[in-house]
Amino acid sequence: MSKGSQEEYDYLYKIVLIGDSGVGKSNLLSRFTRNEFSLETKSTIGVEFATRTIQTEGKTIKAQVWDTAGQERYRAITSAYYRGAVGALLVYDIAKQATYKSVERWLTELRENADRNIEIMLVGNKSDLRHLREVSTDEAKEFSEKHKLTFIETSALDSSNVELAFQNILTQIYHLMSRPSHGPIISDEPPAPGVQIDPSEPSSTQGGQKSGCGMCN
Repeated sequence: MSKGSQEEYDYLYKIVLIGDSGVGKSNLLSRFTRNEFSLETKSTIGVEFATRTIQTEGKTIKAQVWDTAGQERYRAITSAYYRGAVGALLVYDIAKQATYKSVERWLTELRENADRNIEIMLVGNKSDLRHLREVSTDEAKEFSEKHKLTFIETSALDSSNVELAFQNILTQIYHLMSRPSHGPIISDEPPAPGVQIDPSEPSSTQGGQKSGCGMCN
């Protein structure tokens, strides 16, 4: 890849954001990728994604973060986008117990559709609403330990722990993908939503360095 023409990176990892509508997935995406927050964010329709490149342990990792709609009517559409994801942020609103109760259902759906080695982080968003808290930190920690998830509380509004959440999961994915027993998935830039790639014919990349996953099926 020539300098100046495209952004250089060593690995491309697809991350999905899942959870009920209104828990702040879109604002987590915009805060991480563009450092923006909007109080007037509308519910995501279908699926959208944004990218950002970070450095971890001397490697350049390009994160492709997919924001999946939380509404029931879109779940059949978005389930296809779990394929190829190597990481997932399972998000709930700490001030809405109902969104936390949905976490187990989302986790089941994720594990039915995603790769069995996917890294999953439970994210209690809207920590700035601690005065309205309905879900205790200890309760969520206990759930995450039971289901072998990592856990963090964030606020897309004041940006608390948003950077840390993505940095941690991307580093965990890098460690997993770097194990000798874990064969790399070679991928280049992914196609537009809805376009699928035959995994038996992966896109070639310079020196086979760009490991990770775009829209692998």
